Amino acid sequence: MTSSDARHTVEAFLTACRHEDFAAIPTFLAEDVVYHNVGMPLIHGRKAAVRFLRMLFGRPGTHFDVFVHRIAVDGDTVLTERTDASIVGPFRFQFWVCGVFEVTEGEITLWRDYFDVYDIVKASARAVIGALIPRFRPTLP
Repeated sequence: MTSSDARHTVEAFLTACRHEDFAAIPTFLAEDVVYHNVGMPLIHGRKAAVRFLRMLFGRPGTHFDVFVHRIAVDGDTVLTERTDASIVGPFRFQFWVCGVFEVTEGEITLWRDYFDVYDIVKASARAVIGALIPRFRPTLP
């Protein structure tokens, strides 16, 4: 597997998430994937990770969006600097995320996201303001 293969796997996975393609999402995750939002409990396994993603954006009225600002690859490790958006009805929670993905044989074996809690608090305030006054609703770059 080349570095470009690892990069392609992560980009295709994030695209599947963006399109809420729950048929494709599991195909990018190893059976024993570890998903970690730093500061929260680890999620072990493909089924648990997909169940968590369905809770975030797989229900009616919930959506996900992502914009990758930078991506760097070192062998099978892919680093992303992104803006993620969790959308719940009129509320758009948009925040900065740095992600680490380890890819083995075309499958993501580790997905670890780092984010700033203060940025999440600000995103919550912006989401409420944007829901009340649509012209202030955050949008991705």
